[in-house]
Amino acid sequence: MDIQTILLFLGAIFISSLGAQSATFTFKNNCPYTVWPATLSGAGPQPFSTGFELATGASSTLDVAAPWSGRIWARTGCAADAAGKFTCATADCASGQLACNGAGAIPPATLVELTLAPNGGQDFYDMSLVDGFNLPLSLAPQGGSGDCKATSCPKSVNAVCPAELAVKGGGGGVIACRSACAALNQPQYCCTGSFGKPETCPPTNYSKIFKEQCPEAYSYAYDDKTSTFTCTGGPNYLVTFCP
Repeated sequence: MDIQTILLFLGAIFISSLGAQSATFTFKNNCPYTVWPATLSGAGPQPFSTGFELATGASSTLDVAAPWSGRIWARTGCAADAAGKFTCATADCASGQLACNGAGAIPPATLVELTLAPNGGQDFYDMSLVDGFNLPLSLAPQGGSGDCKATSCPKSVNAVCPAELAVKGGGGGVIACRSACAALNQPQYCCTGSFGKPETCPPTNYSKIFKEQCPEAYSYAYDDKTSTFTCTGGPNYLVTFCP
C-alpha cells in the first residue's frame, strides 16, 4: 500500500468517526396489546433491528448512528401462519418476517419521521398521519439543547374515522383509518395535479378530522407550520406507543 493510499484510508476513517455518535431510542408500549415496532432508513446506516415484538408494558432500546434519516412505526395484529409467513393486520411491511428488512409500512400507519444530524447538529422530527393512522404515538427528545419539544398523536383517530376511510378488523371494529388520498384517490386530497402546491392544496374536511385529534401531527402533505420540530445537541429519543 503506497503512502497516498494510506493517507486516503486514514482520512476516510477520520471522516467516518466524525459522525460516529449515535442516539439511543427507547421504545415503550403503553397499548393494552402487543405491538411490533419497525424502522426504515431513508439515508444513513440501517439500524441493527428493523422489526421486533414489544409486549404490553415492555420497553426496548435501539442505537441509531448519526447522520441518519428514516421512519419509525408499529404494526398491530401480527402472527406467523403455518408456513412461517409473518403478517400484520395494520402497518404491515410485507417482508413476510418479523424484520422489515428495508421495506416500509403499508398504509394506513402512524409514522415518526426523523433526521439525526451528526456532531450534535440540528435534528428534525415530526409525527405524520399523511399515510393514515393505526395507533397513537409520541416522540420525546431526552436531553439535547434548544427547543427540543415532544410531539405526539395521543388520541385515537379510529374512534372518529369516517366510514369511507375506515379499515375494519375481523371483529368488525375499526383498526385503522386511511388517508383521504389513499381511500378516494382524488387530487384535492393527494395534493397532486393543479392541487400540487401549498397555495392550491388547503386542508380538507377529512384532514381536519385528523388534525382535530392530533394537532401536532401532519394531517396532509402541506401541513408544515405546526408539525415540524427540531432539537440540537445529540439527544436520545423516547418513542411511546399509546402515550
